[in-house]
Amino acid sequence: MKQEKFAFLANNPFYTKRFAYYVGKRCSTSTVKDVAQELHLNHKTVNVLEKQYMREKLRRAGNPRPKTIGIDEISIRKGHSYRIVVTDLERKRPIWFGGTDRSEESFKLFYEWLGPRKIKGIGLAVMDMWKPFEKATREHAPQAAILYDKFHVLRHLNEAMDKIRKSEYYRLSGDDRKFIKGQKYTLLSHRENLSTDGRKALKTLLAANKRLNTAYVLKEQFGQLWDYYSEAWARRFFDNWKASLKWQRLKPYEKFAEMIERHWDGIAAFCKSENKVSLGFVEGLNNKIRVIQRRSYGLKDEEYLRLKVLTCMLSDF
Repeated sequence: MKQEKFAFLANNPFYTKRFAYYVGKRCSTSTVKDVAQELHLNHKTVNVLEKQYMREKLRRAGNPRPKTIGIDEISIRKGHSYRIVVTDLERKRPIWFGGTDRSEESFKLFYEWLGPRKIKGIGLAVMDMWKPFEKATREHAPQAAILYDKFHVLRHLNEAMDKIRKSEYYRLSGDDRKFIKGQKYTLLSHRENLSTDGRKALKTLLAANKRLNTAYVLKEQFGQLWDYYSEAWARRFFDNWKASLKWQRLKPYEKFAEMIERHWDGIAAFCKSENKVSLGFVEGLNNKIRVIQRRSYGLKDEEYLRLKVLTCMLSDF
């Protein structure tokens, strides 16, 4: 018996490719459950058809040849289970999702996948201050400059700010505590991002607690570091910022300054004009991945998650 294949059929032979692509496009804006109910399909069928659509999107996007890469990890379930996501920052799309954790060995799999010829084209690698990522990059792409992601650096600063807030809360008692309680978001946000009520609460809090006022001002000032185009001026700014910590009794900030000192080269690399990349895209991508994970909650199909992440920034067709 001879079996004949028809090019217009989907991987599931009960449906055409055109229908599979329609289902996949619907899943870009709706959950699998909603699309299954709308089209009267089994959710497993919708899942299979959407995966075919996403694979076609990847095929049409072509093979990546990145010059500037962003490296980050996402937690896929509880218990420190991580996968690494590598992004082409110039084309603004994820290009690799893999590994079994965030170790050096897992990240080396990316360079093995990319191949020696394409690795030579990488000029800049943006990452957080995680040593395994840096070691693997220096070994496989030694020509690439290392740049530490601004948002990861500021996350450490926010953690230090929160430790100061907690220490002040436990140091005080009675009515003095009421200004601090429930104000974590207010202190960690930029003033311009707060509502009118939030700004009033912040003004009251900073007027009531001198140490938190000092910590908040220093936190807001530190973001200016990325405005400099000269490493010498950036260094002068940081030295002045660090000197202002003297006598302030802000231990978490002192530890943060020591961390910046240890990683200075990777932070100051942003001052060079060739390293001026849009770091906001990395943070936006992370938020998009979190939305994908929430919508895929409970799904154990890791290949589905991989395809979702790799196609989340590609245009529909």
